[in-house]
Amino acid sequence: MLKIVFMGSDAIALPALEWLTTSGLGEVVAAFTQPDRAVGRGQKVQANAIKLWAQARGLGVLQPPRFGAAEQQQLAGFKPDLTLVMAYGHILKQDAIDTSWLGTLNLHTSILPKYRGASPIQTATACGDRETGVTLMKLVLALDAGPVADVERVSIEPLDTATEVETKLAQACVPLLARCVPAIAAETQVFTPQNASDATFCRRLEKADGVLDFSAPATALAARINGLNPWPGCSVVINGQPVKLGLADAPSDQEMCNIIRYTFPGPGAVVGHDAVGLLVATGQGILRLRKLQRPGGKLLPAGEFLRGFPVTPGTLLPSHPMPALVSPVPFPRPKVERADPSAL
Repeated sequence: MLKIVFMGSDAIALPALEWLTTSGLGEVVAAFTQPDRAVGRGQKVQANAIKLWAQARGLGVLQPPRFGAAEQQQLAGFKPDLTLVMAYGHILKQDAIDTSWLGTLNLHTSILPKYRGASPIQTATACGDRETGVTLMKLVLALDAGPVADVERVSIEPLDTATEVETKLAQACVPLLARCVPAIAAETQVFTPQNASDATFCRRLEKADGVLDFSAPATALAARINGLNPWPGCSVVINGQPVKLGLADAPSDQEMCNIIRYTFPGPGAVVGHDAVGLLVATGQGILRLRKLQRPGGKLLPAGEFLRGFPVTPGTLLPSHPMPALVSPVPFPRPKVERADPSAL
């Protein structure tokens, strides 16, 4: 029976962890996860989902603020046959990667080499992809560049937000592991090198990413709104107030011909509403805003929102340049602001 160390800090990894502990192929001897953090408006310190799950089952939990030499000694002390990493949040050095004789494997939520980096779920959804997946690969020092064991693919539907896609990917880890772990244990699993020339990169998302340029096509804007829900969330200014957008689509031209009877003035102009959403002109097609949230309110279906926050046709929603979410080369690491010693 395999001795397995698990490393993860996000609820997306729970189905994988559950499978590891119930498959009968091995024993999870320890879980490494991030320290407890202050969360929410009240900034109450809470344990993450991995810690809570592990503690409820009597599994040993380690929460180092960083993974250094002392943590490497702890890892080696478990004498693991296999280490599995998913959404851990710490960078592992080569000695940690080499600790398990069967390897250190990583579950990455994209079809590699596409979307290497920090936000593959949101990026795939925001870019309008109709398919993504979970890749099981060997961990290497380069960013998400290790050889691949296999991929489990999932669909992205037009009205899926990043939350729905994340749920699908969490569940997709189970059949992927069920196929691969027995072969890895038997040392028969084939790992295929990635084609680095096909690699694309995503980055950590920021609040500034939640802006919209209405000169873009409606399909691209709808995908971005859905993909950046819940974080960082897209918003627009309507009648001088910031309004958060929770869900959108781009109805067909034929559907819009049955609703719109006049020529609209240009991208960003509100042209009316239907039973489903607020209709906005774009550079190509009509964007339908299906869920909206006013300051201090709840995210509501458009019909309910408009009853308390009327928006007249002709209202112009301002556009802003949308920061790129994808690059053919790694994005620069964000600069860390350091305190001015003279101010201390």
